Amino acid sequence: MASDQPAPSGSDLAQGVALADLPDGGKLVGHLGEDQILLLRRGAEIFAVSASCTHYSGPLAEGLVVGNMIRCPWHHAGFDIRSGEALRAPALSPLGCWTVEQRDGRVFVTGKRASMPAPVESAGKAPDRIVILGGGAAGFAAAERLRRARYKGSIVMLSDDSAAPVDRPNLSKDYLAGNAPEEWVPLRPDDWYKENDIELRLGVKATGIDKCGRAVELADGTKLPYDRLLLATGAEPVRVSFPGAERALLLRSLADSRAIIAAAANARRAAVLGASFIGLEVAASLRNRKIEVHVVAPEKRPMERVLGPAMGDFIRALHEEKGVIFHLEDKTAAIEGGKLRLESGGTLEVDLVVMGVGVRPRTQLAEQAGLKLDKGVSVDAYLETSEPGIFAAGDIARWPDPASGSAIRVEHWVVAERQGQTAALNMLGHRERFTSVPFFWSQHYDVQINYVGHAESWEKIVVEGDISGKDCLLRYKRKGRMLAAASICRDLESLKAEVELERVSA
Repeated sequence: MASDQPAPSGSDLAQGVALADLPDGGKLVGHLGEDQILLLRRGAEIFAVSASCTHYSGPLAEGLVVGNMIRCPWHHAGFDIRSGEALRAPALSPLGCWTVEQRDGRVFVTGKRASMPAPVESAGKAPDRIVILGGGAAGFAAAERLRRARYKGSIVMLSDDSAAPVDRPNLSKDYLAGNAPEEWVPLRPDDWYKENDIELRLGVKATGIDKCGRAVELADGTKLPYDRLLLATGAEPVRVSFPGAERALLLRSLADSRAIIAAAANARRAAVLGASFIGLEVAASLRNRKIEVHVVAPEKRPMERVLGPAMGDFIRALHEEKGVIFHLEDKTAAIEGGKLRLESGGTLEVDLVVMGVGVRPRTQLAEQAGLKLDKGVSVDAYLETSEPGIFAAGDIARWPDPASGSAIRVEHWVVAERQGQTAALNMLGHRERFTSVPFFWSQHYDVQINYVGHAESWEKIVVEGDISGKDCLLRYKRKGRMLAAASICRDLESLKAEVELERVSA
């Protein structure tokens, strides 16, 4: 065992634990050698799986078991307790599984066994060629799910990015803050694509879709045929227009994050334009690099539109405690040399400006192809567009939300991954409705905010706990029904709120 690794904790499961110490529905953490293991009991059956989530190593003992699934308390990933399979993004890798024996009123773990994904039943003749447009969360998750479903046909993933699919949430959080090395950022090593026979073409621009000929038109004039097509083109950052706006850096790609890090190396003062999730995560990351940060935004409160006034005030106070200076209800008039001029008349001395005022869905290809649009690409419950054989997932997809009864489009990483996984199965002929409850998390210094559900508006916010004490759950309600919940340090309650919202969506 490496010297920087903690020693295994809990009972030595080779020596066994008393069955009485593991009641029905209970969880117990122990170890076998150096492996940390979680025991789970459901009736007479006992399962042994890895104790940590394969996403960011969240403690599964603090999670929630729903049916045959254990859900991570940190980012709501889900795993099959029988097979270890990763059932719900953001986790993509399976848990380790161990053999369990019961003897003389004791439970023993005897050895590791292979994690076996559940077989995907055939849904008719599979397509020969699948093309995925986009190398982000939805596109990658779809390709990974296709191979895990034992699809044997051709997969071509086209991305106009120069980097292979990356863990985008890290670009504004730990990587930008300097707390995570770049080797943590790729979703998979470069050789993974070749090993899984996924043809990843980087720096390739698609210019059109030939629906009749079932082919994607590329910038070099060639055509790439498909039997099924997934549009996962994502979103692009909005650049507000004012004199000198081109000097502000944007954040969407790994190259963007690298550029901000490089500029931050010699910066003493920075301005962040926008008090959104991305904007304030950038502000927190730059403060971690000891840079003076000013946030300029037109809102009265940060994030009030999504989280409400009380949480907005808390987030502002949290950042101010860390030294962030807010210029709210104001806008940038111009960037001139090393100065940022505000519409209110003030001037800020800055070495670095980052613009984080939102994104817009990249729907140009769908529009040119004549697909139905409605504030995004319209899809049905199976994520298929108005053109049979063409699916859409991620930031561009606007789908019928069973919880609200209306069509919604959500720009969340986990939603994009889960939609990519559902679209993958449906491209193989399955008829799996997308009913996953939206989830996202936002990191501000040592405070993580979890949000489940979707509430574009609400009549009432019910607060449980203490927001200022960083221990709370907020329920956003309309007509007496919960639409969403936000939480700080209430991970189990957040998981339970998710289950409650799932019952509405079922």
